[in-house]
Amino acid sequence: MAKKKSSIIWLMGVSIIAVGLLLFCQFYFGDGLNESTTFYENTHINGVNVSGLTSKEAEEIVSSKMLEKRDDIEITLTCSGEKWSLKGSEFEVKNSIAEPISQVLSYGRSGNIFAKKKIENKVKKEGLNVNISYKNVLGGIEDKLEDIIAKVETNAENAQVVFNPNSEKMFSVEEGKNALKVDRDELNTKLDEALKEANKVTIEIPTTEVVPKLDKEALLKQITLRSSFQTSYATSSNDRKSNVKKALSAFNGKIIASGEEVSFNAVTGPRTVENGYKKANIIMNGVYVSGAGGGVCQASTTLYNALLLADVEVLASSHHSLPASYVPLSFDAMVSEGYADLVFKNTLDSPIYIKAYGDDTTAHVEIYGQPFEEGKSIKTRAEFVKILPHDGDKIIQDENGEYTNYVLYKGEYHRLKYPREGYESKGYVQYLEDGKVVEEKMVRHDYYYPQSGLIVEGKESLGEGMTLPASNVKLIPAQRVTSESEERIKNKIEKLSPSEYNP
Repeated sequence: MAKKKSSIIWLMGVSIIAVGLLLFCQFYFGDGLNESTTFYENTHINGVNVSGLTSKEAEEIVSSKMLEKRDDIEITLTCSGEKWSLKGSEFEVKNSIAEPISQVLSYGRSGNIFAKKKIENKVKKEGLNVNISYKNVLGGIEDKLEDIIAKVETNAENAQVVFNPNSEKMFSVEEGKNALKVDRDELNTKLDEALKEANKVTIEIPTTEVVPKLDKEALLKQITLRSSFQTSYATSSNDRKSNVKKALSAFNGKIIASGEEVSFNAVTGPRTVENGYKKANIIMNGVYVSGAGGGVCQASTTLYNALLLADVEVLASSHHSLPASYVPLSFDAMVSEGYADLVFKNTLDSPIYIKAYGDDTTAHVEIYGQPFEEGKSIKTRAEFVKILPHDGDKIIQDENGEYTNYVLYKGEYHRLKYPREGYESKGYVQYLEDGKVVEEKMVRHDYYYPQSGLIVEGKESLGEGMTLPASNVKLIPAQRVTSESEERIKNKIEKLSPSEYNP
């Protein structure tokens, strides 16, 4: 019996110890048996004492105080001499302080009972002062602040390449502009701190400058001479030289953006005396005649060949009715207002820069832009196909008396023009790697049609007993093409490629 009683006492002792350990662990490691749902003594939210209040009670009092203050709020934001005003009455009524109040209530509530007690005593002694942002009661303030920020912030402006084709140093870099950005976190902090102290506040918008990353030297290294081409006008008249120089000057210093299309006619403008062009020979219907702007085609041709060598896409080009003396066949570029133009497009990833000018003897075009890949280059090649034979002279009578200074009677002849043979030809662009042709592309297939000779004869009949002196005009028959003549033309045309041509 004594043994049984001893066992019961032992079990009771063990049970008491177990319950004690359980309670100790719950108090020490858990949240306590009776978790408080009220704020610590000496706790203030937005200046309101919420000691001993529940979360719901504190929410009602604090939100009421904040909403009372709402209509009295006046916020002035300034930046670089500009200012913007916001009034509390402009905002919608908003109440979203339940979550931040709950977070204040949870302060110091985790951990064991001793840690929580320590924090509670600290709050009682030193106080807990928390400020809930007025954004929680001023509905729409974020949007209004963003509207103001949009007026303050600026984007960075990248540095620009300055192109001065007539200067010794043609390329330089113009500094860009830094971006101006608003520090939104600092602005919100300054706003909340100011509204704790007063209803009417003035705040300087905090900004920072963001410097764009740019390596000027690297930018300039991306610009190099891609191509150059020259044609000679050494034997031309001064008026013709003037026209070539004027047309080239319209392109001198021109920057063509990536993807931009350019029309030669649009850039050079009307070929009129009023526009500064002079009268010189032009080719019209296979005949050289005087006209304003004579020589402009040499400017377009020089530009055309430089474009091909720079690997710039040519969208439209035309050949003359007669071969040009300053370039091989299939590498001339005739322009005429209304029906013939030189049109090109910059298909590179960056701009191209054009330097174009004429000196006393030569027309020059240089094109600058991104470098070719290492070892790669471009050449052009002219190919003579065959002679297109002319059909000799044609004789017409001077029915309207236009040539009475030369001819009056039948049998009297005056040559208006000589017959000219025509040519079929092709033009190619060659792509080279380390000096070897890896691709060849035909860019032109042209027919310079033959021209008949033209002789005018008088229309009057000879009177009785009249005789005419022997005529020095020799009639030229239709051309007979020989293999020797074709070989002669072929050698002349293909002796030099257009990229080497310099007559």
